[in-house]
Amino acid sequence: MPSIKLNSGYDMPAVGFGCWKVDVDTCSEQIYRAIKTGYRLFDGAEDYANEKLVGAGVKKAIDEGIVKREDLFLTSKLWNNYHHPDNVEKALNRTLSDLQVDYVDLFLIHFPVTFKFVPLEEKYPPGFYCGKGDNFDYEDVPILETWKALEKLVKAGKIRSIGVSNFPGALLLDLLRGATIKPSVLQVEHHPYLQQPRLIEFAQSRGIAVTAYSSFGPQSFVELNQGRALNTSPLFENETIKAIAAKHGKSPAQVLLRWSSQRGIAIIPKSNTVPRLLENKDVNSFDLDEQDFADIAKLDINLRFNDPWDWDKIPIFV
Repeated sequence: MPSIKLNSGYDMPAVGFGCWKVDVDTCSEQIYRAIKTGYRLFDGAEDYANEKLVGAGVKKAIDEGIVKREDLFLTSKLWNNYHHPDNVEKALNRTLSDLQVDYVDLFLIHFPVTFKFVPLEEKYPPGFYCGKGDNFDYEDVPILETWKALEKLVKAGKIRSIGVSNFPGALLLDLLRGATIKPSVLQVEHHPYLQQPRLIEFAQSRGIAVTAYSSFGPQSFVELNQGRALNTSPLFENETIKAIAAKHGKSPAQVLLRWSSQRGIAIIPKSNTVPRLLENKDVNSFDLDEQDFADIAKLDINLRFNDPWDWDKIPIFV
């Protein structure tokens, strides 16, 4: 499977398995099955509330000799309640314990949003809980302070590469000004309805690898009954995407994934079935042409489905 060389010196698989919203009843088995199918990158997060299950699937595969730990690339993300430097390592240690590993390959700041700290024994993961019922509460912790705590954990050997998720260009630029260890990865929502070409150009120009999530656009958010997603035409049914798929003899899903991977962007789709796992992994077996890219570029309407403004009018992308 192709990989992307990170500025930390490590290789990150270009195609991975996304662990967001994986069915808890079958999560461990899905991770195990994905490893048997050839997947090596697993993109998780503390907030996904399934790292113990992911860890169980990983351990089963390692115990059976299917892979070694060093064959896998495990990603997790620091949740918003743990940004204070006193709490970063506490959260990471919980992730390592849940995954049953000594280090993670990549640890991202999930959002540039700092909620009030909630002790792990009080609620984990806390989600939007900030210690006051349904009310949001915040801490004044600059991103650079959180980043410096992550840098120490890289030096301690608990993290191999660090990066950020859901950061706009201005915050990424500011982080680069103060970081000793540069971000290795920027993970962002990226699909034909939200293409963000300038952000991706900037990140890649600074040697920061880009990972796309929600490559299928509204699909993931329809499952959450989100209004914007419910009122948006599915990309799988988009006439442009369907026509390109028919031209290449591929599925709309493969076209959407190849649209990213052909531009050097890592992709992390998930699937519950082995045929779809294989199909998603096979996206680099064909190339889109210039006209395909030009046609897909016309679909960009700057439509973002994952926006903290919806939570509590948090102005990350305004």
